Formats: sequence, C-alpha cells, structure tokens
Amino acid sequence: MTTYSPEELLACTIARLVADARHVAVGAASPIPATGVFLSRAMGNHGLRISLLHQRAGNPFTEGSRELFDLAGQGRIDLFFLGGAQIDGDANINLVKAEGKRFPGSFGSAFMYFAARRTILFREEHSRRVLVPKVDFISAPGWSPPGVERRGGPQALLTGKALFSWQPDSRRFRLESVHPGHALDEVVDSTGFDFDRAPGLGTTPAPGARELALLRGSVAKQIAANYPEFAARLWPARGAQDSGVAVE
Repeated sequence: MTTYSPEELLACTIARLVADARHVAVGAASPIPATGVFLSRAMGNHGLRISLLHQRAGNPFTEGSRELFDLAGQGRIDLFFLGGAQIDGDANINLVKAEGKRFPGSFGSAFMYFAARRTILFREEHSRRVLVPKVDFISAPGWSPPGVERRGGPQALLTGKALFSWQPDSRRFRLESVHPGHALDEVVDSTGFDFDRAPGLGTTPAPGARELALLRGSVAKQIAANYPEFAARLWPARGAQDSGVAVE
C-alpha cells in the first residue's frame, strides 16, 4: 500500500489546474504551488516557463518584480497564485490586517490579480478564521464591475480540505471536491461564506503512482534547490514518507 502526504495531494491538484498554461509565476514562500507547477511540467507540459519569485535559482528576471509586473501587464503571465489572511465568498483577499493584527501588506497582489490571465487562490488552513463572510480589508478584489479593465481573475480556491472553482457569472465559489480524510459537513462548518456545490461533487483524486514517482524524484530535486527545508521535511533523502493517506 502506497501512502502520500497532504502536501503531495495539494501539489497534484495544482498540477491538474495548471493545465495548458505557458508561463506560471509563483510568489515567495510558496513551496506547495511551486511543487505543483514543476509536477505539471514533468507530467508533459514541457514548454512551461516557471518563475519562482525571490528564489535565486528559479528567478529568471534581471529586474526583479518590476520585470514580472511588466510581463503581466503585457498579458504574458498565464497563471499566478495568491493567498491571504482572509478570503471571502466574493474571492476578495486581505493581506493587510485582521483580528487586530497587521501583515506585511498587499505588495503587487492587486495588480497581479487584474493582469495575470488567471489566479489560483491557495491557503492550506481551511477555517472560518480564514474563509470569512467579508474580508476586513480588500487587498485585491475578486471581481470588478462592468467598465473596469481587467484581464484576469480567480480560477479556483484550493485549501487543505477542498477544491472550489470560481463561477464568474454568478460570482460565487462552487465546491468541486472534498479531499480524502475530510467530509462535506466538515467543509461546510469550516467555511464562513455560502457556496454552490458541483452536481458531481466527489472526492479529490489521490496522487497516482506516476505522479508520486515524479514528485519524489525529479521534482523533489528541483524543489530542494529553492525550498531546501520544505524538501527535506517532505522527502528526506528524496525517499517516500511512510505516513499520510493510503492510495487505494
């Protein structure tokens, strides 16, 4: 019986969401999204360009974030990842303040949310503290009214418990799948906003044997170059951990 970790499940889910993107940028301190993007390339999207911001080995930019914003403004960033201290049902994110605490700030999140062709909202913690009815401060809005120039917007919200898709017409999240080891009632109880449910709502697909082999082989090598502590914890000596959820 093969096992996998929650991080490997999330990375596999991200790899499937990346689909046919040609250029993906991943922000700082985002090892799981980076792992998913590298897995997507290893699984067959060989032409995928990956930019890991603030990581020396994975950052091809010579002018840092200014070059990233320039590329995004030209429509040359297909996919970006954003998180937040709070995320609400309108896909707004808050990176500034919540529960009386101040955070580093929005930086380029508002621009990237508008300019990148699509954005995956990612937050491992799935609780009413994070997924709120309304954010305390809008760092970047999930949608814009007619007449506002906006190229991109949210594609999905991925958490440690479930995967939601974004429905631009109704401006609501739709629950697509619940991760193994979690239940629908748990997701409902842990979410502070209302959401729709997919007609074929089921369980998030577990990593397959090929995905796990790539994750623990070539992908682990690439991630270790930029996120050594994460890689050492998840794949000690690039070996499989014998803990997690069983693959049937």
